[in-house]
Amino acid sequence: MIARRSLLLGLMLAGPVAVLARGRGLPLDIAAIERARVVPQALALLDAAPRTIAAIPAPRSPAGRQDYYSEGDYWWPDPANPGGPYIRRDGRSNPDKFDGHRDALIAFGRTVPTLAAAWRLTGDARFAAAAMRHLAAWFVDTATRMDPKLDHAQAIIGVNNGRAIGVIDTLQIVEVARAAQMFAERDAPGYAAIRPGVEAWFAAYLDWLTTSPFGIEERDEKNNHGTCWLLQAASFAALLGRSDVLDDARTRLKTVIIPTQIEPDGRQPLELARTKPYAYALFNLDVLAATAWLLGGEGDLIGWRTDDGRSIAGAIGWMAPYIADKAAWPLPPDVEYRDGFPVRQPSLLFGGLALRRDDWLALWRRLDPDPSTGEVVRNFPVRQPLLWLPDAIIGRISGH
Repeated sequence: MIARRSLLLGLMLAGPVAVLARGRGLPLDIAAIERARVVPQALALLDAAPRTIAAIPAPRSPAGRQDYYSEGDYWWPDPANPGGPYIRRDGRSNPDKFDGHRDALIAFGRTVPTLAAAWRLTGDARFAAAAMRHLAAWFVDTATRMDPKLDHAQAIIGVNNGRAIGVIDTLQIVEVARAAQMFAERDAPGYAAIRPGVEAWFAAYLDWLTTSPFGIEERDEKNNHGTCWLLQAASFAALLGRSDVLDDARTRLKTVIIPTQIEPDGRQPLELARTKPYAYALFNLDVLAATAWLLGGEGDLIGWRTDDGRSIAGAIGWMAPYIADKAAWPLPPDVEYRDGFPVRQPSLLFGGLALRRDDWLALWRRLDPDPSTGEVVRNFPVRQPLLWLPDAIIGRISGH
């Protein structure tokens, strides 16, 4: 498994990026599209100092300074019981919740992948060096690193000190793992020195994710939480060459996730039942497509169908018309951030490449790749295509 992964990544990263969709011949030059977007962003990040959770006090956390802590989004003080346990208002984000650690994790999850994508495009060692500083601070330095567990995420004030569904917060470092895998396989300057520490952190976190009570409970969630657990487990296992976890993930996608989350007509009923059905359907679909892309090799699992016709391809097909024309959306509008979506949904890219759908690729290309609203950014965790596309799709890259 490790040898095959090394060969694929060696091929995949062999030079600058040009994609030709395999359908009716729509050229999609990923190098040109991404260079104009990514390189200026990465240049602005060259001097940014790492800022981990160890530097961000969490007054209500019951744990230490290197333990991640966050508070549930939809939980509010009870007007009928001031000072008592918080109560739920689904879809309504409490602006007074503690977000310091999550915001730092999101920033980290944007910074390292951006620098990695820029390094892949240009070969400029400055981008790699900047990424190494952040990786070392978060995963290696004993004074600043985050402990590899999530015992106190999405706590509810007055109710608990953390919940299993808080595991969704580390979805933000899926692309950090993709970047680390690329750095390892391409022998990025400076990575050899920190690689043991980075991979030890991910190994410890993957163990927590797959064996702890919170990790197991999140794995068994039936909606987007179960999907997000699966993408995390698969991404971290791919970095570590854990074929056992990857095999289990493929089985789970086909026997649990797709059959229970997608209807034969492509609807996602568990997401459409929420108070933000449009955003939740997009979010879960992106994570489904990314998981299938990662596990299936060139998207074979995107087109895979159950005996009764349920598939990720069908779910993309159901949503695509409403991404193209949001005004046609047949359900109530989202209660929050209704103007923030759609963005450059990766499900369109992965699905378009896997199914040779030039229309989905063209739609992907015209959408906003860099939203600025915090809640939209949080629900758009697959941001760097260059960290996902294999050489069999990408073709030759020139420029290194």
